[in-house]
Amino acid sequence: MNELDIEQIKTILPHRPPFLLIDRVVDHQPGAWAKAIKCVAANEWFFAGHFPDQPIMPGVLILEALAQTGAIALLSLPGNSGRIALFGGVKEARFKSKVVPGDVLELECTLTRQRGPIGFGQALASVNGCVACKAELSFVIPEENTNQG
Repeated sequence: MNELDIEQIKTILPHRPPFLLIDRVVDHQPGAWAKAIKCVAANEWFFAGHFPDQPIMPGVLILEALAQTGAIALLSLPGNSGRIALFGGVKEARFKSKVVPGDVLELECTLTRQRGPIGFGQALASVNGCVACKAELSFVIPEENTNQG
């Protein structure tokens, strides 16, 4: 097993709370795939408005957690150290069940192909073996980190 704790994740990803949406990488193979978890707590910032009387994790944040999982696989390659992976797009996203407080969201992303700075991955989020979301994600690794202003 090739696990990463939260401090190790923060050396690979630029995200920080509250937008760092993975708690632990349970296994990964750099350049190929990653599996992570998000422990969904009742006091998550997004539950205040989505929805106060029936809290459900927003689908876009599930997709973001999947993208962060894929970014671990991509950015853990030695040649990508210190770089960022931008979310390039989503195809065929399907939401199968809701994610609620107390759930442990299991996240998987397998990189399927890469053309230059653009990569693609098959992503799956589940809770207790039940599919919550599946999608094809794309990532872009910019040549240099620049701000357009």
